Amino acid sequence: MLDIPRIFTITESEHRIHNPYTATKLATLGEALRLKPETRMLDLGSGSGEMLCTWARDHGITGTGIDMSPLFCQQAEQRARELGVGGRVCFIHADAAGYVADEKVDLAACVGATWIGGGVAGTIELLSKSLSPGGMILVGEPYWLRLPPTEDIARGCGATAIADFHTLPGLVASFGQLGYDVVEMVLADQEGWDRYEAAKWLTMRRWLEANPHDDFAAEIRSQLTAEPTRHVTYTREYLGWGVFALMAR
Repeated sequence: MLDIPRIFTITESEHRIHNPYTATKLATLGEALRLKPETRMLDLGSGSGEMLCTWARDHGITGTGIDMSPLFCQQAEQRARELGVGGRVCFIHADAAGYVADEKVDLAACVGATWIGGGVAGTIELLSKSLSPGGMILVGEPYWLRLPPTEDIARGCGATAIADFHTLPGLVASFGQLGYDVVEMVLADQEGWDRYEAAKWLTMRRWLEANPHDDFAAEIRSQLTAEPTRHVTYTREYLGWGVFALMAR
């Protein structure tokens, strides 16, 4: 079955938002975009559907989410039912890489999964194929709060190299180089990073207690032992994250 790596299915199984964003930040973003009722949205890498579901409830949008995790898709459908928006949003278990909507949308998003297009530029190109003229693209992406002094520190932040990410000025400038205006942005803060990362630790501990003999238990134990120190040493100090709204020039 098509799925994401098991480590994410376990560590983020209790997350509603699979990025370093709080519910308040997500609501702020929805307000900042001045969403109108019946705005049509496509969300590639939609996770557990919190963005689509809450915006459908709060702003009356409609939309489709695509995600390759069957667990997250199930959670998204459940969330839609909880919020009473099941008739406004739908979720498809599929690979978002290369996905193009059958009908053009007003808002095309990839928030925290730009690997689906091989990076920011490729993901923007992919999203543009589903976008109506005058529509808006949302991209969620990490950036360096300050450049790591060594490649080892960059790897401690989850990157493969310093070159993986821009600084914030470099990232914003890169959108212009691709022919887009940045028309809004809402940036994560340390609270968002803590909620995203630290919430995994209790999930891992509970999973280990329930699955002590699972073949994956050694991997989860290793992660739980290392992650708190790694987060406060590296990610929290060097890595930012934000969602940027773009419109073609």
